[in-house]
Amino acid sequence: MYAQIREMLSEISVLSVFCRLSLALLCGGIIGIERGIKRRAAGFRTYMLVCVGATLVMITNQYITEIYQSDPARLGAQVISGIGFLGAGTIIVTRHHQVIGLTTAAGLWASACMGLAIGIGFYEGAILGSFFIFFIITVMHKLDNKVVSNSRSIDIYVELTDDGKLSELLNHAHKNMLKVDHVEIINSKYSEGRAVAATVSLRLPKRNPHYEVIEQLQKLNCVAYIEEI
Repeated sequence: MYAQIREMLSEISVLSVFCRLSLALLCGGIIGIERGIKRRAAGFRTYMLVCVGATLVMITNQYITEIYQSDPARLGAQVISGIGFLGAGTIIVTRHHQVIGLTTAAGLWASACMGLAIGIGFYEGAILGSFFIFFIITVMHKLDNKVVSNSRSIDIYVELTDDGKLSELLNHAHKNMLKVDHVEIINSKYSEGRAVAATVSLRLPKRNPHYEVIEQLQKLNCVAYIEEI
């Protein structure tokens, strides 16, 4: 029974096209929901469009191959390389030189690949792939945050009081065995006319929750504002 259904859906027909596009809509939507909840640049509809579009490309590719006997991988290869322009639009470098949007860009690329699998009729791979992608961007996101928040490296953005000195902050870090890896003076983000604003990369002597380090530095008289970046 399964083999008969699989054979029927592998052929180009109205039913086959409808089933493939519907599956692409579902799988792309599952991935997009998580990104949409987190208010990322590419959300629910974007992921569905990418997956459905990639699926349609492969259906068209199969149709061209059957009619004109052309290379069956040509259009799919163009999707894999061409999706980069859309992913690049979601990658942003903040004023603190922090790169965000890489996961969203990778998710769009993976969603396009998932659509290609659906379009060519590789349903098992597409469905399993959607579960793995969803697992990575949800469950592994929590693990990633836990690992990062307890790592020995921390990057902070700090604004000092009008009479504060950066050297006072750096001396405090040195006395508490916080190794300063990098310091960059930048424009103030929240307060105009602030004497000094900087991004500082610190290495901790042992694995401690980062919020404890932030709370410790916040108590300094020279610190007006501080956040982890």
